[in-house]
Amino acid sequence: MTDTSTRLPRVRASELVGRGWLNTGGRDVTLADLRGKIVLLDFWTFCCVNCLHVLDELRELEEEYRDVLVVVGVHSPKFVHEADPVALAAAVDRYEVHHPVLDDPDLTTWSAYSARAWPTLVVVDPEGYIVAHMAGEGHKNNLAVLVRELVAEHEAKGTLHRGDGPYVPPPAAETTLRFPAKAIRLPDGHLLVADAGHHSLAELAEDGETLVRRIGTGERGLRDGAPDEARFSEPNGLALVPDHLRETLGYDVVVADTVNHALRGVRLSDGAVRTLAGNGQQSMVGAADNVVDGYDAVPEGVLHTGPAQATKLSSPWDVVWFAPLASFVVAMAGNHTLWTFDPEAGVVAHLAGTMNEGLLDGPVEDAWFAQTSGLAVGGDGRLWLADSEVSALRWVDSAPGTADLAVGTAVGAGLFDFGHRDGAADQALLQHPLGVAVLPDGSVAIADTYNGAVRRYAPGADGGPGEVTTVARDLAEPSGLLVEVHDDGAVDLLVVESAAHRLTRLRLPARLAGELLDRGAHRTQRPVSEVGSGEVRLDVVFTPATGQKYDDRYGPSTRLQVSSTPPELLLDGAGDDVPLERVLRINPDVAEGVLHVTAQAASCDADPAVEFPACHLNQQDWGVPVRVVDGGPAVLALPLHG
Repeated sequence: MTDTSTRLPRVRASELVGRGWLNTGGRDVTLADLRGKIVLLDFWTFCCVNCLHVLDELRELEEEYRDVLVVVGVHSPKFVHEADPVALAAAVDRYEVHHPVLDDPDLTTWSAYSARAWPTLVVVDPEGYIVAHMAGEGHKNNLAVLVRELVAEHEAKGTLHRGDGPYVPPPAAETTLRFPAKAIRLPDGHLLVADAGHHSLAELAEDGETLVRRIGTGERGLRDGAPDEARFSEPNGLALVPDHLRETLGYDVVVADTVNHALRGVRLSDGAVRTLAGNGQQSMVGAADNVVDGYDAVPEGVLHTGPAQATKLSSPWDVVWFAPLASFVVAMAGNHTLWTFDPEAGVVAHLAGTMNEGLLDGPVEDAWFAQTSGLAVGGDGRLWLADSEVSALRWVDSAPGTADLAVGTAVGAGLFDFGHRDGAADQALLQHPLGVAVLPDGSVAIADTYNGAVRRYAPGADGGPGEVTTVARDLAEPSGLLVEVHDDGAVDLLVVESAAHRLTRLRLPARLAGELLDRGAHRTQRPVSEVGSGEVRLDVVFTPATGQKYDDRYGPSTRLQVSSTPPELLLDGAGDDVPLERVLRINPDVAEGVLHVTAQAASCDADPAVEFPACHLNQQDWGVPVRVVDGGPAVLALPLHG
């Protein structure tokens, strides 16, 4: 049994309060209804890729302990769109959430449980007491150990009640497409759609509606083979292989198979599927086993490389051929980076991003991204990015006067600023865009997903900021765009309306100006933590699970990075170091701001007799809004695991 000193003090769990419930057949659920069960509260928001990772981590745990464990999703939104109950219901359906979900748009229950980050997990024992509070992903092993201990403890006490929980599955809707993500036009004129909700690819006739064939069984999984044998798991991105490589490579399309953490290849002649990169396991930031041992060919200018099929990836969301590098570029949304895949060499390489989540321009090795989810290449060779969590349109191109690649931002202000505002690009706002496409005149169309709109960015003359306009409104979560130019010069935009389960064709006007709208600016609203000016001790709390110890085999087992917005908030304490505690010096002349904290802690089996110990990396990014007050708290504690 776990030493009780590692458990939280016996504190009663707060009641679950929100706007309503999903997946309960219309019933409200109270803690009294759950007495006798182990309850796992999952505080999530559906924009957050780390939250989606946790949903997948929990599936096996839910199934194994379904008669004693009740997972309750507490949906606490970041973006305005996520507070829409219709959008939430669609997300619960889209991501196959098979447990009750509390709609908490005002963050009432979030605040009651002192959540500070997405995702946050809280475990409540069968008697209604909180026994664990942890943030971030990678806790599957710790949770399994804790659940086993709680089952043994409360079965012995007679306080564990076995049986079904309150989950009631919603009725299933039958549609040809289900939450489609991206689409491409095939050489024969047909359309290939990443049909994420059906875990397959749908080939449609030229009309964009008639199903020609389906590639994949429709069951979630990772399996190669013929189209009626292959399996995908929420595929998103698609890219055609260049003509000159198709015969050599033996496949015609590359698929970003997101939840499988893999790239797949599809041969159109017979629909055969093969795995090109990734091994089905998620790469975790800082983990030592992301690449097999013995591979050390690191090309100059890239951060990391490995044999494609032996390297772990992290939620690849889109893929595009990038001629300047003679490789595919992959939007690795799960760890906020860009990678390349060289199909001839069979190698993947880390191209850009530090794995920190945020908006920071500059050389590719120093840039910060945030769940990049859409890619497109312009006629001038510039790579455009829909960087979703910072609600930004960004680009990668050669730095002026050099051959070195650099990152820039055309539209976007950061992690917590979003909205629907047109006009000068340096003042314009988007809301969680997922797709991007380059129009014939060199301007860029943006699938502005959470605004339900298509926006257009026109670069400015002589280095000016450019302009953003709205091309189309009232769309249902547009996530992908396909530009089609007709012989008469007319331009169509094929929009993947994900939440409407369809493709929609827009005829663009001859002059692509669009309209100027201002529907307001927003900031993510979360409870603000008060801190005192002067010295404040930041303490990230982590305790390895039972039978595990800190993993120092490959260097320090912990890492803590701290920065702030505005930078002037911190007089001292910013930067990257090993210990999970640090003394910050808060500027008394800055009234409020956000502390950005990234923590990692690695642990593995403590038994020396185990030849190949199981190891785990716990990680989390926090953006903690703070208000500086005289005499405020001198300690800020963040639970990574406890």
